[in-house]
Parts: sequence; C-alpha cells; structure tokens
Amino acid sequence: MDPSNFVFPNDLHVHWSMMIALYPYITGIVAGAFIVSSLYHVFKVEVLKPISRFSLLFALAFLAFATLPLLLHLGRPERNFNIMLTPSASSAMAGFGYIYTLYGIVLLLEILFIYRPTLIELKHQTSGLMKLIYTLLTFASDDTSQRSLDLDHKIIKVLAAVGIPMACVLHGYVGFIFGGVKANPNWSTPLMPVIFLLSACVSGIAGIILVYVLIKTFTRKPIDMACLRTTTNYLAGFFIIDFTFEMLEVFSHSYLRTWYHHSMEGLLWGPLFSSFWVWQVLILSVVPMFILGYLCLTQVRDRIYLILAPLVSVMLMMQVMFMRWNVVIGGQLMSKSHRGYTVFHPEWIDREGILAVLIVMSLPIILLFILSKIFPFWLDDEGESAG
Repeated sequence: MDPSNFVFPNDLHVHWSMMIALYPYITGIVAGAFIVSSLYHVFKVEVLKPISRFSLLFALAFLAFATLPLLLHLGRPERNFNIMLTPSASSAMAGFGYIYTLYGIVLLLEILFIYRPTLIELKHQTSGLMKLIYTLLTFASDDTSQRSLDLDHKIIKVLAAVGIPMACVLHGYVGFIFGGVKANPNWSTPLMPVIFLLSACVSGIAGIILVYVLIKTFTRKPIDMACLRTTTNYLAGFFIIDFTFEMLEVFSHSYLRTWYHHSMEGLLWGPLFSSFWVWQVLILSVVPMFILGYLCLTQVRDRIYLILAPLVSVMLMMQVMFMRWNVVIGGQLMSKSHRGYTVFHPEWIDREGILAVLIVMSLPIILLFILSKIFPFWLDDEGESAG
C-alpha cells in the first residue's frame, strides 16, 4: 500500500474476499444452465433437446453448493437459518433464502417429472440399492399411460415457465445487493443487477458447452453438432449484450464525471488495471468476441469447431470470474476517503484461500458425476442401466 494514500484503518483489509466473489459465480452458473433447458422446454428450440435434461442436472449440481461459499465466510455458519426463521421485511438476504429454497424445489420437481418414464424403466432393470433409489424417485408409481405422460408434460411446462423468473431473481438479487450499497460508487449503479444476470447466462451456457464436449469426447460418443452450434450462437448473443452493458457502465462513469469519477478512474487504472483492462476486457472479452464471430458467421469445419467452442467457453467462464473479482473485491480496494487504495493478495492455505475455492468449485463436478450414476444424461442412454 502506498503510504501517501488517504486510507482509513477500517479500509486496510478486504472483508468480503474470495468466497463472496465465488458465491455469485456459482449461482450465476445455475441460472445460465437453467436458461438453456428452458429454451427447449418453454420456447421450443428443438435443436437443444440433446442437452435440455443434462443442463437441468448441471444446474442442480451447482445449486446444491450455491450457499457453501457464504457459509464458509460466516464466523457462525450454524446460525444461517435465523435469517429465514426471523426475517426482516427489508432484508434482501432473507428474500434470497426463500427464493433459493423454492427454486431448488421447482428444479428438483422438474427433473423428476422429466425423468419419470426413464426412472420407471430403470427401476425394473435394477435391483438392490439402485432399485430402492428409483422407487423413491418415482414415488413408487409405475403409471406410464399416455394420459399420465401428457399430464407430466403440462406440469413440466409450468415448472419450466415458473423457473425462468425465479432463476433471474435468484441471481439478479445478487447484483441488487451490491448495487444497493450507496456508499460504494463502484457498486451503486442501477446496471449492476442487469450485468450480474447477463454474465450469469454467459457463464452457465459456457459451462454447459464445455462439460458437454468434454463428457462426449472422453466417453467417445457422438456430439450433436447442430445442438453445439446453436448453443454457441446463444452464448455469443448473451455475451455481446453482457459485454456491452459492462462497458456502458464504465463509459457512463467516465462521461458523467460525477464527484467520485476521479476515485473510480484511479481504481480502474491503478489496482485493477491488470485484472480489469488486461484480463477481463482485452484477453477474456475482446479475443473471445473475435472467436465467437468466426464460429457464428463462417462455415467452420466440425473438427476446428470442437476445439474453438470449448476454448472460448473456458475463456468466458474466466471472464465472468474476473468480473466477479473486480466488482466484489475491486470495489473494496477504494478508501472511504476516495483518495487512496489498498491491495489484496489471496492466500493459498486459508478458510477463504485459493485452495478452498478450488475445492468448493470441484464439489459440483463430483456431485454431477454421482448424478450421472442415477440419471442418464443423454437420450441415447435411456435404455442403459444406470448402475
């Protein structure tokens, strides 16, 4: 820290560190993955059918650990239920607890109804523990009549339609929480909820593309190129809008030149220069923009497409992570005096260190692997035993 900076003692330390940056990142992946499924179930984008069910399981795996970063950040995580048991009407965090719970129920019910015919078939093919699991998941019902299936289809459409605004609120509220901090000019902007929501769609769709290609490649199963190309087109669309809003926020601060403009300018061109301008904007936004333009506007051969699509997905997932870092942690590097800045160096071995972040991010992938032993990811696996 520059000793000439006007930094108050309570500004020396970053209190909301890496776990708080990871928290909106995981919830964003959930919202984005659910959007992919809804494009098929609600908006009838038939070409996305091969990944429609997988995207729901992908969302469920990340939703299961969405609150873990918050709990690890708390000093007394066992008291987290108090926010829902004794809520405040003006608390956005308490509202999140209810939205998270209801959205989890909706997502789980949609998965069970979509997979019900498959689970019934698998129940008759298995024995022992797996048969018991399938019996519980189907609620001991074996009715696969056309009337029952039609009713399931109607329920799925309703759940998917209800889940869309819930997914948007689930992540949009995170941006609302930061945007509502009036004392921090880097956060207090009406665009913050919109930017968080759009970047959530980007990270979720990119995650679906990456994992879909990896699983199909390692299991040596054919990749539906029409589905992959369409999903990449949606990724490009959401990213263009997302990046536009991110730049609009920066340019609006520069154009309006309000009382805090110079402190914001010093933050972006000082402590955040590398993480924002070099990584988030240049390497992980401008470069992927050209790659996506090449993939979407030209006739790319399948072999090249299967290399570039996962590559650009990794870059965009990193871009969203850098965006979370620059907003959550970057916003705390500015002193309350608006004339000085502090620094943040993450540790490897710490409750909220780099190793802890890597472990938390690996848990949804482990859960997804466990879910693959119960739920067939792909339509061509329906006839195979899940055991």
